[in-house]
Amino acid sequence: MKPLSIIFISLMTTVALISYAAEQTEPEVKKAQPTQVEQVNTENKKVEDQQSVAETKTEDRINTLEYKTPELKKVVIENTKPDDSKILGSEQSKPAEKPKNKIEKAVAVAQAEKAVTQAKEALTQRQQAKAKQSRESLAVVEQLVKAYNARNIEEFLRVYDENVEFYIFPNELLFKGKEKLIERYGLMFKKLKCIHSSPIKRIVHGDIVIDHELSETCSTDKNVIDKRSELISSYQIKNGKIVRVLFFR
Repeated sequence: MKPLSIIFISLMTTVALISYAAEQTEPEVKKAQPTQVEQVNTENKKVEDQQSVAETKTEDRINTLEYKTPELKKVVIENTKPDDSKILGSEQSKPAEKPKNKIEKAVAVAQAEKAVTQAKEALTQRQQAKAKQSRESLAVVEQLVKAYNARNIEEFLRVYDENVEFYIFPNELLFKGKEKLIERYGLMFKKLKCIHSSPIKRIVHGDIVIDHELSETCSTDKNVIDKRSELISSYQIKNGKIVRVLFFR
């Protein structure tokens, strides 16, 4: 029996030793092999340390920058050049020199003709048309004034359109048509001994002519002016005829 008990005790001792050895080895393995969570935490800590170092370097660079005061350049005005500007109206006109001989006279005439030609060429077609229209309108009004002063009713009516309209400013219709015109001016021409109209100021623009005129009339004696007044009239001309008259009071 003793041998069996000795063997049993030896076996139990061996098992106990093996179990103890296993318990002592397991913590060392666990310590030698860290878990995945510990690895992630370690990596995050490294990243944070690197960012902290980078921010520290950046702050050091900012703090070490030197501030330089901007340099202001002074504007230098050169007074070496004299002021040659002229005030309008201060220029003294010089009389034109007269040509001394026939050759100089011919040259002056040629230059004047050249200047006129250049001025005409400089005008656009629209300006030329407007200028032509202004000349034609002026001719009609001058013919009107001439017939008015002569108390010639036939010539006076010839410059008006059949449907001419007479207005009082701004748009009050006075009468329309040649029949009313004959009744008004035909009677006046027969009644008065003299009529004379002369322009004080005249504005011509295309088909519009505005006359500021002085009107003088004789009611009893053609040599005695008994009425004098200033009138402002506007005439509109189309195709060589007056189509609209506007009186300003």
